[in-house]
Amino acid sequence: MTGIDTSVVLESVTKSYRSGAGEVTALDGLTARFGHGTFTAVMGPSGSGKSTLLQCAAGLERPTSGRVVVAGQDLARLNERKLTELRRSRIGFVFQAFNLMPSLTAEQNIALPLRLAGRRPDRHTVRQALEAVGLADRATHRPAELSGGQQQRVAVARALVTRPAVLFADEPTGALDAHTSREVLRLLRTLVDRHAQTLVMVTHDPAAAACADRVLFLADGRVRGELTDPDADSVVARMMLLEASC
Repeated sequence: MTGIDTSVVLESVTKSYRSGAGEVTALDGLTARFGHGTFTAVMGPSGSGKSTLLQCAAGLERPTSGRVVVAGQDLARLNERKLTELRRSRIGFVFQAFNLMPSLTAEQNIALPLRLAGRRPDRHTVRQALEAVGLADRATHRPAELSGGQQQRVAVARALVTRPAVLFADEPTGALDAHTSREVLRLLRTLVDRHAQTLVMVTHDPAAAACADRVLFLADGRVRGELTDPDADSVVARMMLLEASC
């Protein structure tokens, strides 16, 4: 992949944390690339560094060493203000817990990133985001009036409203039942196929990973292999081999 068609690049990224009297290495010289308009699932045993990878790639954590480039921007060269501006304008994040404001309607929740970025929300843009996730008729509903799957769709629309270069999803279906999970995964797949959205998703679910173009496997903070055009059975087999070797 060249720099032109790559949305996210991590080069020799190490991330260490202080833990008591010692140090824990969450990422250990990890290198990975995520191409424009592709859907990558990230999997690995507990403690393998999956969430730390997302946090470093999204500019939520600064690596101890190495280089992270998002949409052509080297994050190490940005001060905190510029990094915040980049996260608000070029990076979307979807969490397992939805993280919606309970007192706001769906459209107000979606408009929130624009307000935080100091931009006046355009109602048409917000409504377009709602339509993209199939919730045009739920604009005035508050989170408590929506199902879990609808809340996650609002969270996806909120992440997309700034038209980010990359969308990061951390266990986006982890709090949903099987049927609702499939609906959300179909939505994410559609965003990639129809709108060339770059998507990086951490998941523990082989069925969710099978929706991706590629699965990246981590263990001990390092990339331990990848699988293209995955299906659930091949993902399960790889995970079993990976966990047996750890």
